[in-house]
Amino acid sequence: MLSTHVIDPFRDWMLSFGNIGALLWIVLKILLIAMPVIITVAFYVVWERKLIGWMHVRHGPMYVGRGILQAFADVFKLLFKEVIQPTKAEPFLFKFAPLIALAPAFAAWAVVPFDYQVVLSNANAGLLYLLAMTSLGVYGIILAGWASNSKYAFLGAMRAAAQVVSYEIAMGFAMVGVMVGAGSLNLTDIVMAQAGNAGAFEWFWFPMLPLFVIYFISGVAETNRAPFDVVEGESEIVAGHMVEYSGSAFALFFLAEYANMILISFLVSIFFVGGWLSPFQGLGIPLLSANGWWWLLAKVFFFASCFIWFRASFPRYRYDQIMRLGWKVFIPLTIAWICVVALMAYFKIFEPGV
Repeated sequence: MLSTHVIDPFRDWMLSFGNIGALLWIVLKILLIAMPVIITVAFYVVWERKLIGWMHVRHGPMYVGRGILQAFADVFKLLFKEVIQPTKAEPFLFKFAPLIALAPAFAAWAVVPFDYQVVLSNANAGLLYLLAMTSLGVYGIILAGWASNSKYAFLGAMRAAAQVVSYEIAMGFAMVGVMVGAGSLNLTDIVMAQAGNAGAFEWFWFPMLPLFVIYFISGVAETNRAPFDVVEGESEIVAGHMVEYSGSAFALFFLAEYANMILISFLVSIFFVGGWLSPFQGLGIPLLSANGWWWLLAKVFFFASCFIWFRASFPRYRYDQIMRLGWKVFIPLTIAWICVVALMAYFKIFEPGV
């Protein structure tokens, strides 16, 4: 956690310049979140290629900076490539769609806490804000598919609309269970509601195991990642909504997808596995019992690596299988478990509140 002795005097100095200083302070806080996210995406791509290489018994990237700088080389390549626009595409929406996909992926980070009181906006309705932001990204995909005037792109857009609607409902119901357990919509309060003397067994994954599993799997489907990547299915519809995109426009879609994967890893860690809380909290173990941002990053690294593991291990689902899983399994199960969590809270078996 950053020391308030360092932050507060600097903030007060900037705010002394009036409205301009307040605006600059907000912009600075946004940059302190956005720039690390972009850099993390680059290194996440390197880790994905390395980990899949090890799982497939091969080396992965080796040459550009021993593979560490390979993602940055790809970024420069995409930025300098020509953005080709199909003749019959709708010009404005074709160019605007990547921005619509990217903006919600970054806007959602505004309410994500990295440690106690280390958050851009400690909104009381942060859970609702997150639900809204994670739902908006699909509009960029739909617009890209329609504006490209390509049958493959349009089919990918239709798949994206149906898939996101299906799994967004399951994710929303899982969030309802978390809200009942924490008694709050504030993400910091949700983490602190998991504090206690039983260590990791105080976290919400224990009484809400089905919701935890469903939320994470739905997050994989929400980000169009394997084995739920039918939106981009290269073997079926040739990259789907992105088939006509190249250069920097394609890079924006790529950035949005990976930023969303990291965001889902953060949210799973915050909602179900205690955020920055130590798994040994309250057990009196020196050093290991201390809470801090390093625990949150360790949990995020684990869940982000699971995204890669799924891609390397599982074949793509058929489209009808994905729809059946969302509507006939996940949604009924989340509704049933919300009732279970509510009963546990009512009978004090599971104590809600901070």
